[in-house]
Amino acid sequence: MRIIAGELKGRRLVTPADNRVRPTTDKVKEAVFSMISAYLPDSVVVDLFAGTGNLGLEAISRGAKRAYFIDRDRASIAMVRENVKYCKVEDRSVIIWSDYVAGLKKINDKVDVIFLDPPYVAGFIDKCLEAVAESDILLDDGIIVAEHSAKDEVPETAGGFVKVKSKRYGSINITVYEKQEAEA
Repeated sequence: MRIIAGELKGRRLVTPADNRVRPTTDKVKEAVFSMISAYLPDSVVVDLFAGTGNLGLEAISRGAKRAYFIDRDRASIAMVRENVKYCKVEDRSVIIWSDYVAGLKKINDKVDVIFLDPPYVAGFIDKCLEAVAESDILLDDGIIVAEHSAKDEVPETAGGFVKVKSKRYGSINITVYEKQEAEA
């Protein structure tokens, strides 16, 4: 796994030897970042369920000013730390060892993009969207980019967010959510 574009292009990231962490593939990552490129310059992003830090580091490489990496797994946090150090972006990275609900509450910034790559468990995207809504950290024009199994049904709306785009890449779907406009 490597950084695909930007200032860190070509850097190979540390990945787990086993399959307990499911890093986003380069093909899917390239598609995601093509979809959201307008959101990245000078942005603040959250890599929720960070795993290796792959998505947050790609965002930094492409112009994000800061990335928050949240994961509850100690080995994942160690990989994120190692990858952040290897990429020399400690000054633009905040690493939070926590579950996703408590981790979101530790963010003091308003954010532009939240990468949501939770375990592939049916109904979990809904819970994550609710937690993001409760944390109130997403800017009004921000987006949530959710990676999930193509077999999973994800909500059209949840937590005040509405699905605006969904694309399938083999067995993986990428779904983008925005804040739902309040009805007048």
